[in-house]
Amino acid sequence: MAAVFLITLYEYSPLFYITVISLCFVVTAAMVLGWFGFDVPVILRSSDETESVVPVPEKRMVQVTNPFALEMGSSGVVSVTEGVSLLPCCLEPCVLSCYWGCGVHALQGALQTHQHGPSKLTTPHLFQEALHFQYHHCQSFHISGEDREEHYTKMPADLGITDFGLLPRERYPIVAVLTLAESEARDTYNIVASVTVVHVPDDKYSLSARILFQYLLTAQGNMYELKPLFMSAENKGLSEATDPDRSTEAPPETQKREPGKEMPGMEDEEDWSEEGKGKDCVVCQNEPVNRVLLPCRHACVCDGCVHRFQHCPICRAFVLESFALFQQPHMEEVEEE
Repeated sequence: MAAVFLITLYEYSPLFYITVISLCFVVTAAMVLGWFGFDVPVILRSSDETESVVPVPEKRMVQVTNPFALEMGSSGVVSVTEGVSLLPCCLEPCVLSCYWGCGVHALQGALQTHQHGPSKLTTPHLFQEALHFQYHHCQSFHISGEDREEHYTKMPADLGITDFGLLPRERYPIVAVLTLAESEARDTYNIVASVTVVHVPDDKYSLSARILFQYLLTAQGNMYELKPLFMSAENKGLSEATDPDRSTEAPPETQKREPGKEMPGMEDEEDWSEEGKGKDCVVCQNEPVNRVLLPCRHACVCDGCVHRFQHCPICRAFVLESFALFQQPHMEEVEEE
C-alpha cells in the first residue's frame, strides 16, 4: 500500500518532492542534534544534562616549602658572547652555579644519578662530579637570603666560543643550579636543589633568551618539573600566588611520583584568599577562580563549576584532573563558627 501511495503521489502531485526533501531534512537534523546517539556540543545541551556529567577527579595536594626561585634578569643584551643576567630569590643562603655549555647527556646522567644513585646532589661539588665536568665554564655566586639583585654571568672570551652549533644541539647554553649553602638548611628543607636550563641566543640560533626547563630535586631522590599555570591577565593575584619562592603544592604520594609531574606553586592560604577575591570564574562570573585543570593547567573556574565540564572552557582540552589553589573551609566548620 505504501508503494502504491508513493507512486500515485509521484504521478499526480508535486508533494512527492516536498515530502522527500522534508524527510531528508528531518533525518539530517536529527543526526546533527544527536537524537540518534551522536555527541552534542555543550552549548546545545540542557542544564540538566550538564549536571549529569561525570565529576572531574580531584588531585590531592600537600603544601611543601620551596626555598628556590630563579628568573631571567632584565638588564643588558643577552647572548653567548655578552653574557646573561639571572635573578635568584632564595629563602636561605644559597650557591648559584652557572654551567656554560653543559652537555645534554651529562645533565640527564646527573639527574638520573640523583634519582637512583647512593648520594644526592645537594652541593655544587657533588653536581660537578655528577656532570663529569662536561661543560665549558662554571661560575658561582653566593646568594644571601635577603639578596634580590641580578647576577651577571659570562663565558670567558679566551675560550673562543660564540655558538653551540646547529640544531639538534649536544650542549645547553646555560644550566643554572641553586643549592643550599648551609648543612643545617639541607636538613630542614625537603627540596635541596633547583636546576634551570636557560637558552641564550648565539650566531647559529637567534631565539630569544628564555627558561626552557626547571626541575626541583628532593632529599629523597625525587625530581619534579616546575610548570607555569595559565590564567587571564585580570587574575594577577593568581600569577603572584605561583611564585616558587614561597611554597609549593605537591601530592601526598611524593615519594612515588615520576619526573615531569606537576608541582604548582602557591602562597600561604591567607595571602591567596585576600588576593583571590574578585577574580571571577569564566563560567558563572560570580565565584573566585580556585581550580586548576589538568593537563592543560588553565586556572579559570571556581569550585562549583569545575564539576560541570569534561572539557576546559578555555582550550577545550579534555580534563583529567583538577586541584584547588587553596582549600575552602568545610560548611560544617563555617556554621559552627
